[in-house]
Amino acid sequence: MKNQKPSSAFIAASWAALVTGLTGYLIGLVRSDILLNEKGYYFTIIMFGLFAVVSLQKTVRDKLEDINVTEMYYSICWFGTLLSIVLLVVGLWNATLLPSEKGFYAFAFLLSLFGAISVQKNIRDNQ
Repeated sequence: MKNQKPSSAFIAASWAALVTGLTGYLIGLVRSDILLNEKGYYFTIIMFGLFAVVSLQKTVRDKLEDINVTEMYYSICWFGTLLSIVLLVVGLWNATLLPSEKGFYAFAFLLSLFGAISVQKNIRDNQ
């Protein structure tokens, strides 16, 4: 199978998605009127989610390229990714935020995760 390099437009769009999602999420956290411990919770979830999806993308790609990946690590990557999403949903469900703010955090979170996956894919494709 011939590996094609990603286009410059896709690379730019991937970085734009990551930067836009993460910047929006973090600005929303800084400007929000929630308690500092809640800000810490949401900050930890975004960092955990970004790490989890980058690890998941790498392990999925390694498996496709027949690079040895233990099932334990592969499962942990899936678990971490799903857990970060569940933790965000639970946090937003119980938060005393406006529905529009909850939606903003959810979309910024998902855009950040998508961007991180795409950036990781592009980096891998260019090597």
